[in-house]
Amino acid sequence: MAESKKVVKPYGAGESKKQEVGRMFDTIAPTYDLLNRGTSLGVDTLWRKKLIAQLDPATHRTILDVATGTADVAIQTVLRTGADHVTGLDLSEGMLAYGRIKVKKRGLQDRIRLDQGDSEALPYADASFDAITVAFGVRNFENLEQGLAEMLRVLRPGGKLVVLEFSRIKYAPLRWAFNFYFGKIMPLIGRLQSKDPRAYAYLFESVQAFPSGRDFQAILARVGYNDTTWQALTFGIASIYTAYRPR
Repeated sequence: MAESKKVVKPYGAGESKKQEVGRMFDTIAPTYDLLNRGTSLGVDTLWRKKLIAQLDPATHRTILDVATGTADVAIQTVLRTGADHVTGLDLSEGMLAYGRIKVKKRGLQDRIRLDQGDSEALPYADASFDAITVAFGVRNFENLEQGLAEMLRVLRPGGKLVVLEFSRIKYAPLRWAFNFYFGKIMPLIGRLQSKDPRAYAYLFESVQAFPSGRDFQAILARVGYNDTTWQALTFGIASIYTAYRPR
């Protein structure tokens, strides 16, 4: 199936999706971590552990974490795998500011660097990283295939891509419950705790528009990755995808 052409933006204010996503995350950065834990009932931390568990500590020593946000995955990758260095990249300088505070508190400044930049025009040389992780970020790309192609470019031959992302749920009763929670309850929580309740409505809309499951695997293959896998998590609410740059 071809990549979805529907473009879901946070505000629909006439800016590019990239500009709107960056502005949205700058706005919600102060409450992002708290809302993540609360709205997912803490399950997102378990999903991130599963993401990191896909890395091989013996061979994945230099890692890029795309859409790093407040650096949760970057920090946990160093702590759990002993990686030599993790570079985190994000569009939102507001999110990165909180990430840098967290990195400093852990004393990891010499092993984690956080850069502001565009995932669709990565500021790194070809074949720079052993592995790349992305947690809940690819659905925010303005051009999904361009972002995936850029990550392929900066991976070393044989390097591994690991993506964690929400999925469209197929089991009807669970899908109804999920849609009600994410479509109705989460925006309400966002309205009470965040300066930007629209951000949490966007979360639901962007999940519905994302080409998950086999469709995303097909896009990875079309871009040039091989050995793609797809693992559903928690009844299909989220998924982990893995793929490799050909040697």
